[in-house]
Amino acid sequence: MPFENLNNNHYAVAEKTAVGTSLTALETALNAKIKNLSAEERQKYGSVNEQNKLIVNKVKDYRASQPGLSSPDVDWVEFQNDFDSRDFLQSTIARLQTLIDGLTNNKILHDYDNYQAALTDYDFSKYKASTKAAGYEGKVTAISQFFTGGSSAAKTAKKVEEEI
Repeated sequence: MPFENLNNNHYAVAEKTAVGTSLTALETALNAKIKNLSAEERQKYGSVNEQNKLIVNKVKDYRASQPGLSSPDVDWVEFQNDFDSRDFLQSTIARLQTLIDGLTNNKILHDYDNYQAALTDYDFSKYKASTKAAGYEGKVTAISQFFTGGSSAAKTAKKVEEEI
């Protein structure tokens, strides 16, 4: 084989089914609490940067160590619930991001393998077209359109098609 398979670990039907079932269960578990924000809402509410998180953490620390200094106007049960939910979501997002990164890397390797095999097949088709084997000229023309600039044969074939 003219290229090296970078990833020959493929998913069995049972594995694909298990992943799909797990994702469905995850979606079901989270769906009731998922909120969709508009771009304007993201801009409005998405301003809690790292510096502001430090403020939240310091207020939480003061609430835990010196509750008498806490504002009576804040619903502290809700504050703690929001804090716990945020912490849960952050750790869940981190775990999911690790999975996404791994899946993306895996997909990149499979894409690369597919592309290399496609190039090998294209080169074979160009060879067969040069021997006047039936069917290969059309295949080469169809594939050559995806290459920047294309081959002169592909350009000639395209001109012929346009004239027809």
